[in-house]
Amino acid sequence: MSAGIAYPEATFKPISKWSKSMPSLLVIDDDRAILALAEKALAPIADITTAANAADGLDALRRGSFDAVLLDIQLPDQNGLAVYCEIREHDRRIPVIFMTVAAASNTAIEAMQLGAFDYIAKPLSVDPLRDLVEKAIEQRQISSVPVAISADDESGDQGAELFIGRSPAMLDVFKAIGKVSKQDVPILVRGESGTGKELVARALFQYSHRCEETFLAVNCAALPDNLLESELFGHEKGSFTGAESRRIGKFEQCNGGTLFLDEIGDMAPTVQAKVLRVLQEQRFERVGGNKELTTDVRIIAATNRPLEQMVEDGEYREDLLYRLNGVTIELPPLRDRLSDVPALIRFFLAQAKKEFNKGDLEGLSPESVELLTKYDWPGNVRQLRAVIRRCVLDTVMPVITPDILPDAITRTRPHESNSAAESSAPDAPGTELPALVSRLLEQKSTNIYSESMEYMERFVIMQVLQATDGNQSQAAEMLGITRGKLRDRINSYNIVLKSDIGVGN
Repeated sequence: MSAGIAYPEATFKPISKWSKSMPSLLVIDDDRAILALAEKALAPIADITTAANAADGLDALRRGSFDAVLLDIQLPDQNGLAVYCEIREHDRRIPVIFMTVAAASNTAIEAMQLGAFDYIAKPLSVDPLRDLVEKAIEQRQISSVPVAISADDESGDQGAELFIGRSPAMLDVFKAIGKVSKQDVPILVRGESGTGKELVARALFQYSHRCEETFLAVNCAALPDNLLESELFGHEKGSFTGAESRRIGKFEQCNGGTLFLDEIGDMAPTVQAKVLRVLQEQRFERVGGNKELTTDVRIIAATNRPLEQMVEDGEYREDLLYRLNGVTIELPPLRDRLSDVPALIRFFLAQAKKEFNKGDLEGLSPESVELLTKYDWPGNVRQLRAVIRRCVLDTVMPVITPDILPDAITRTRPHESNSAAESSAPDAPGTELPALVSRLLEQKSTNIYSESMEYMERFVIMQVLQATDGNQSQAAEMLGITRGKLRDRINSYNIVLKSDIGVGN
C-alpha cells in the first residue's frame, strides 16, 4: 500500500483487534492465589503469562512480547521497584500496574512518580482489576504503534498503521505535524468526532524529542468534574469521600512526557483554572494538598466544540484557550476529502481480512466502491472503518456487494439520513429505538451502545426543544446542561429549528 495516512478509531477500543488476536499480560507475584485469580479473571481479555518471582518474570519479559505487566511490590528475590526499573530499561512503553497490600504503599507511590501506569490494592477485586488492565492495554496501543507520516515518501512502513491521504487538506495536516512535532509548544487539534484527532496527537508525540518518555491520554468528557480533577492532578488521602489513599495524577505520572487531553471543551471551570496554571508555570497541587509540585509536561489538546463561542457565552476561559492554542491543527471531515476514501477502504479491508481470517475474500464490487465513495460519512473515518469491518465479517462471498452494505449507504442519498431522522423523531417518539437496536444486532455492529445513546440523546433534545418552542435557554435549563453544550449538540445532530418549533434566543 502506498504511503499516506491510516486512521485507527479515535477511541482505541477494542485494542486487541488492531494488531493481534489477543493482547498479552505478564503477571509477577509469589502468591499462587493471585496468579490463579488473574488467569481466571483476565483470560477473556488477554493471554496470561505468570511468574512466581522477579527472575522468572524478567526472563519471560525478555523472551516474549507483552502489552502490560501486573507486578507485586514484595517479591521473594527482588524489590518490586527494582524490577520495575528493569522493565523500564527493557521497554519504556510497557504499562506496569503494581499490586500492593497497602494501597498507600510508599513504594507504589514512588513507582507512580517514576512513570508506572497505576497500582491496585490487595485483595484484588475482579471488576476493577479487569478495567485497569484494559486501560493499560489501550495505553500500550496508543503509545506503541508506529505512525508513518510522509507526504512525499512512496515507500512508507508497510507494517505500520499509516496515515492515508493525498488530498490537499491532509497534506496540510502532514506538514503541520512535521513543523511543530519537535517544538515544545501546546497543540490544539480540532475536528469532528471520528476524524482521528488522537492519532494526530500520537504522531506529534512519536516525532517529538519526548518520544522515549511517557504518553498518556485523558478524555475530559468521560469523567465527572471532581474525578477529572483527581485524575489530572491526583489527590491526598481524605481530601474527599472515598479518597482512602494518596493518588498520583496524570500530570505527575507524565513528568517529562506528553499528555493528551481529549474533549478539552467539556472541562469544568475549576479544572480549567488549574490546567491554565500548569501551562503557564508547570506547577500544581494535588486535590486536598497544599504542597506545590512541579512538572515538565507537553500538552496536546483536542476538541470538536466551538471554543470561541463558548468563550463568548462565558463557558470557557479565554486565557486558557489562548494558552492551548499555541498551534492549531485542523483535521478535515471525510466528506471534504472523499478522494481519500478508496485508499482508506483498501487499508481497512486488508486489516479486517487478516483479523477475521477471511482468506477467500477478494474485495469490493465496483458498485460497492461507488456507493462508499459517494456517501458523505457523518461519522467520518471511524464510521468508514466500522462499516468495512462489518462488511468483511458479514460476507460469505469472495466479493462484497451492495446488499452487504448498511442501509444508510445503499438506500439514502447523502444528507437524506439526517432529514429523515429529523422529521420522524418528533412524530414517532422513541418508537424507532427497538428497530434501531434490532438492525444493529443483525448487522453485528460493534458500536451499538454509542449509536443507541446518540439516538436517545437526539430524541430527548428534539422533544424538549419542541416543548419550549425552540427556546434554547429554557431547553438547556430543563435538560440540565449549559446553553453552549445544547448548541453543540444541535450542531452535532444537524437539528434544524423549523418554524413550527421556533428559533430560541
